Amino acid sequence: MSLSKITTTVGTIDVGKTRLMFWDLGGQEELQSLWDKYYAESHGVIYVIDSTDEERLSESKRAFGSGGVPILVLANKQDVETCLSIPDIKTAFSDCINKIGKRDCLTQACSALTGKGVNEGIEWMVKCVVRNIHRPPRKKDIT
Repeated sequence: MSLSKITTTVGTIDVGKTRLMFWDLGGQEELQSLWDKYYAESHGVIYVIDSTDEERLSESKRAFGSGGVPILVLANKQDVETCLSIPDIKTAFSDCINKIGKRDCLTQACSALTGKGVNEGIEWMVKCVVRNIHRPPRKKDIT
């Protein structure tokens, strides 16, 4: 994989009076070096995990190091019979609790295929961002 050929996917949606801009940065270990520059400008992090791939959960733990901003973990593929349950996913991330601190954090079951749970997660993130908008992202929040 050539990092020079990688581009981020950008999307924008409006939720009520709030406009959200999304950057799809990819979760592969090779791409995680790009995350910090985007965290510096973010008011929240939405991290999508594959609930059927337990082996890659350890790669996901770096998302909790974003510091200070709300984090939404969308546990995708909850429509697949062999997926990990939300309690199992929370247990897998239990060693990240100290990185979360006092910031808002939610693990939301979802299915990108059916759309179930996605809107609920986005609405939660909007509430968190609006509640904390007086405090913009700060460089010192980045770990």
